[in-house]
Amino acid sequence: MTTRRSFLKSSAVYSASLLVAPNLLNYNHKYIGLQLYTVRDAMQNDPAATLAHVAKIGYNSVEGATYTGSQKFYGMEPAAFSRLLKQNGLIMPSSHYRLGEEKINGESQKGTMMSGWDKAIEDASAVGIKYMVCAYLSEQERGGLDHYKKLAQDFNKAGEMCKKAGIQFCYHNHNFEFEKQDGQFPYEVLLANTDKNNVKMEMDMYWVTKAGQDPIALINKHPGRFPLWHVKDMDKTPEKNFSEVGNGSIDFKQIFKSADKAGLQYFFVEQDKTPGDPFASITQSITYIKKNLV
Repeated sequence: MTTRRSFLKSSAVYSASLLVAPNLLNYNHKYIGLQLYTVRDAMQNDPAATLAHVAKIGYNSVEGATYTGSQKFYGMEPAAFSRLLKQNGLIMPSSHYRLGEEKINGESQKGTMMSGWDKAIEDASAVGIKYMVCAYLSEQERGGLDHYKKLAQDFNKAGEMCKKAGIQFCYHNHNFEFEKQDGQFPYEVLLANTDKNNVKMEMDMYWVTKAGQDPIALINKHPGRFPLWHVKDMDKTPEKNFSEVGNGSIDFKQIFKSADKAGLQYFFVEQDKTPGDPFASITQSITYIKKNLV
């Protein structure tokens, strides 16, 4: 039985521990995720072996990088892919999709917001995906501020459709959204013209930082809009290349203190290019994360 004395003693010990690790108050998430684009070649060649390797390294969450109307998830139907995830103790709470405004060889891309979105949502639900993310805008899909306002309405519509299925729609940034047009950032245009409940953001820490922006300042300005993060580091060379988490110049310890204000639910390690074996790089990243961030 817990006595008042033992309760006070344990409370004192807990309070003291917070002085050592104050980030514990801000973040108590159990999932460490990997964006599968980092191991895209391996996923293309052997998704089963790749997911097993990712799980063995210690990741328990992944974010999909490939969905098409015909090939589904890495060539598998939703049920088969879902079983594969479960066999490896993985969840896939989020997956990337394309806008699909740009046509390839004169034809609309399938499984995108513009073509086959209903089916994409249905397949996402079957896998247990909670977040459907517009991953990227091609150069042809960007344009001026008026076009970004149109995109905002497209996002609102896609988000409303997702909401009906219990899924949250998000947009993933790069750095081109922070190139000013008529004194405005396209990113801010998207934030201002989208429904804050139906359209959230997946903040890519690397691209925000490379664009000369401050992730914490963005979070403070738009609290609750960033339930997903890409934890991607930037090396200390003049080229500002991709790097393993903890090996670069981005202060993730400070950023993670804003997790609650951001509305963070899941984060994913991503390294678009690695100096060698990508599995060695993601091992280095998760080692740092376990020791310093969670």
